[in-house]
Amino acid sequence: MTDAIIALPAHVRRRLVGALASGLLAPPFSATPLQSVLGTVEGSGGVVAALEKLVALGLSGQAIGAWIRSVEEMGSRQARPDLVWSGPPVPGVHARDTRRVYEELLGSASHSVWASTYAYFDGPKAFEVLARRMDAVAGLEVTLLLNIQRKRGDTTTPSDLVRRFADRFWGQDWPGTRRPTVFFDPRALAMDGPEGVLHAKAVVADDEAVFVTSANLTEAALDRNIEMGLLVRDRALAASVLSHFRGLIEKKLLSPLPME
Repeated sequence: MTDAIIALPAHVRRRLVGALASGLLAPPFSATPLQSVLGTVEGSGGVVAALEKLVALGLSGQAIGAWIRSVEEMGSRQARPDLVWSGPPVPGVHARDTRRVYEELLGSASHSVWASTYAYFDGPKAFEVLARRMDAVAGLEVTLLLNIQRKRGDTTTPSDLVRRFADRFWGQDWPGTRRPTVFFDPRALAMDGPEGVLHAKAVVADDEAVFVTSANLTEAALDRNIEMGLLVRDRALAASVLSHFRGLIEKKLLSPLPME
């Protein structure tokens, strides 16, 4: 009976609860106002039918909202990922937008952000939200894991490649006043070809939210490419990811980028 409501993504269910609690959405339910609340046409018919069945059981709009909130709280004990997509929308699939998820996590963190990406373009734009958040929240600690790439045929020494990258990153790409801590994979700088590269694309915010995605911090990946990821709010998973990152640093498998 309530599968259509339970199947909604968490952020959409929260919008539905807010509308029911405020009275913006009330019985008798119909598709048009519900579609406005949900932000989508797909699946609204099933949600309307589920809401009307709950009304038939004697529940008011506010009571339905309270019930959904209780289900949400119970479900939060079991990590349920949100599907995150870039590219053309697919009818019938509830998915969050990659750029919005990146900006939400980076722009709302209160004490820590770990972010890893293989590539980024237009540094001031790519890091704008995170840099602004760092400048606004004094206690926010940010760690970036970035790939330094050796182009084919480039015979520059590894140390000079790192120095060149650091000069460009701090002088041109990073738009904030406060600086993050940055690490890179030195294997990518081998003179005879990379032995490995830092290819992970992930964000861990406030030791709780984990976003793993195929999307780099580029305009194409965030807005045009077909990219897929999962967002999970799970402290155990976050701790596991951070433990792995910190282990790579402690074993000196990742190296710190010079700050000057």
